[in-house]
Amino acid sequence: MAQLSILDLVRVREGFGPRQALDNARDLAAHAEDWGYRRFWVAEHHNMQGIASAATAVVIAHIAAGTKRIRVGAGGIMLPNHAPLVIAEQFGTLEHLFPGRIDLGLGRAPGTDQMTMRALRRSLTNSDNFPQDVQELEAYLGPAQPGQTLFAVPATGTQVPLWILGSSTYGAQLAAALGLPYAFASHFAPADLLPALDIYRARFKPSDVLAKPYSMAALNVIAAETDAEARRLHTTQQMSVADIFRGARGLSKPPIDDIEDYWTPMEKAQAQRFLARSVVGGPERVREGVAAFVRETGVDEVMIVSDVFDHDKRLASYRMIAEVAGNMAEAEAAAV
Repeated sequence: MAQLSILDLVRVREGFGPRQALDNARDLAAHAEDWGYRRFWVAEHHNMQGIASAATAVVIAHIAAGTKRIRVGAGGIMLPNHAPLVIAEQFGTLEHLFPGRIDLGLGRAPGTDQMTMRALRRSLTNSDNFPQDVQELEAYLGPAQPGQTLFAVPATGTQVPLWILGSSTYGAQLAAALGLPYAFASHFAPADLLPALDIYRARFKPSDVLAKPYSMAALNVIAAETDAEARRLHTTQQMSVADIFRGARGLSKPPIDDIEDYWTPMEKAQAQRFLARSVVGGPERVREGVAAFVRETGVDEVMIVSDVFDHDKRLASYRMIAEVAGNMAEAEAAAV
């Protein structure tokens, strides 16, 4: 059975503020490490009222300070938005504060709209430098070299693990060429999942970091005691996706009884494509869905996104997913 990790969107909910979202993320991470999840990642998003993780390194520090064992990291940092030196300084500092627990996933998308890109002083051409920026960042985090005069203090020698993230085949090619682990954002961009994994594995070149490919893919999972309750909880995420296509990103909404009353047929079709990699249901449906996803993709880890409005029900969803996965692992071990 593949290991499980969590991608938390640090959702700001209607009726609550960013501080509650940040504290809920920290609380979820504390529970997650007790339930056996391996990593807890947050992502860089800008100009989105419903997501509180724009200052990603700061959010990681907040979460890591409330946990003891689980790896905490970025899934990811949109590197073209930043100077590699600054990101090395931030994550090198995190590694000193929380040794052996920090991950740095890197993406090349802006993580925002064009207006905000300009406010970030980001140029569209920055993405063209992504491979070079990754290697520059890797060098800052590596050991000091003879004659080196520019250092990312205190990052030198920390060797924070780097991941290449992707929602297309581009990241797969780069991760393979650099011999780095690869994570695919199939929770919102499912179309290229299998081709990207095939490219990554076929073209992988061993490196000092990895001797063989190591892949992770994201999966939306909403778990509840019954299929009907899980489907109701899922309407929060379905409304958020419909709002994206309306150009009306906002706060996370409480679930509703009938999603058909909320979206148009076109929005429904768009959302279904967006959320094609989703498992929604009770324990048995979750068991079958997660197992099928692992069989189909062959990934080493599954990064779970459980976008549930109520914090206690979100905790219950993640706990149930972990219990189902634990039972699956025990069954596999017994069958050997």
